[in-house]
Amino acid sequence: MDPIFMIALLITGAAVGIVSGALGVGGCFIMIPVQYYILLAMGIDPTIAIRVSFGTNLLVVLPTALSGAYRHHTKEVVMWRPAITLGVVGAIAGFFGAFVASNLPGNVLTFIFGTAILLGSVRMITAKPIRTEGEISQSTAAYVFWGIILGFITGLIGIGGGVLVIPIMVIFLNFQMHEAVGTSTAMMIFTAIGGALSYMILGLGVVGLPEFSIGYVNLLQWILLAGTSVPFAQLGAHSAHKINPKALKWAFIIVMIYMGLKMIGLFAFLHLPI
Repeated sequence: MDPIFMIALLITGAAVGIVSGALGVGGCFIMIPVQYYILLAMGIDPTIAIRVSFGTNLLVVLPTALSGAYRHHTKEVVMWRPAITLGVVGAIAGFFGAFVASNLPGNVLTFIFGTAILLGSVRMITAKPIRTEGEISQSTAAYVFWGIILGFITGLIGIGGGVLVIPIMVIFLNFQMHEAVGTSTAMMIFTAIGGALSYMILGLGVVGLPEFSIGYVNLLQWILLAGTSVPFAQLGAHSAHKINPKALKWAFIIVMIYMGLKMIGLFAFLHLPI
């Protein structure tokens, strides 16, 4: 790999760590475009490139989520029972999402992803005010239901799931924003494991993969991205608890809108370099 690409991935990993720790998301809106364009520059077929970006992204999410979840746990904002229920159910459902993804063109995957994120951002904007009193939902059935849906989607579009699950937690499960961020980070430990394994298995034997790949997961990109994302996730998680919950909510909405527009291809259509 060209050294400039390696430097770009190290910088990307640092940015991902900060965003992941602060907002409880996997940072896929940063990683996937960078990985994708680097793979294209290396001569990888676009459809394979987007699938490798998805699979590698999920494996990067794992250590980053572990790092961020530990920090949030020390702040006592990780609701472990919901996190484990959502995560385990989501990991199982994620395999089926990854199977569907392995049979779809890359442009279809990115468009589905972008549309889902934009709809989520609109719902966050129009939702009732975030909880100031009361308790989070105690319904196991509700967590299983959302785990199936979110797990399938995360497997389909190669993300840890935080960007989708946080609106669900805030709007439907009565989480405060800081609780949603912390619990989402813990949940991603499980969905990342399930999703990454799925992309590894489903990509075995595929022709045209980049060097140092196991299925649709590229180990070289993973090492470079995770090497900086893990320590910087601590910084991001620490920063999150110094931010007002409403400000954190709006920061999250801005991230969602940018990600959605990026993935549906609006910026490329308008020839904007963002």
